[in-house]
Amino acid sequence: MSEQNHIAIEQEVQQWLENVVIGLNLCPFAAKPNRNKQIKIHLHTSQSEEALLEDIYQQLKMLDDTPVEQLETTLVVATELFGEFDDYNQFLDLVDALVFQCGYEGTYQVASFHPNYCFQGTHPEDAENLTNRSPYPIFHLIREASMEKVLKHYPDPEGIPERNIECVENLSEDEVKKLFPFLK
Repeated sequence: MSEQNHIAIEQEVQQWLENVVIGLNLCPFAAKPNRNKQIKIHLHTSQSEEALLEDIYQQLKMLDDTPVEQLETTLVVATELFGEFDDYNQFLDLVDALVFQCGYEGTYQVASFHPNYCFQGTHPEDAENLTNRSPYPIFHLIREASMEKVLKHYPDPEGIPERNIECVENLSEDEVKKLFPFLK
């Protein structure tokens, strides 16, 4: 991948983070680390699932070895894999197993995003799927301690998913096109 393509993809992910995740307040915890430049966007450009799993492991180790003040969270972006959501969703089981096997359960969790994200029990065109749609397949590596710390001071954290669904359901067709230009 050329340096120009690499930069363009990082910018596209950053724009999605700022306009959708932060702009719509889908994750009320993302604005501060984004403002403080504590979110790493790591591009994985190989077509190998094994290499991606190793890369995710290395990114978890980096989080482990880096103070939270420097690095809060990492977005691992798979640029060449998982065109199909079902393949991505199955791979998530391997990522969860990796977290468990490495003893990171309770330390890190993985949030999932994909251009064709579809929650179980929904139809692909249902608006609520927009809450987890991103320009590329993304594995968001989250420090659980940071999440717990923020949740203690956030009113009604259990209501976040419902508020997010209501938010995206109320978007106009033009707003959806503007915020999600990567959707076909």
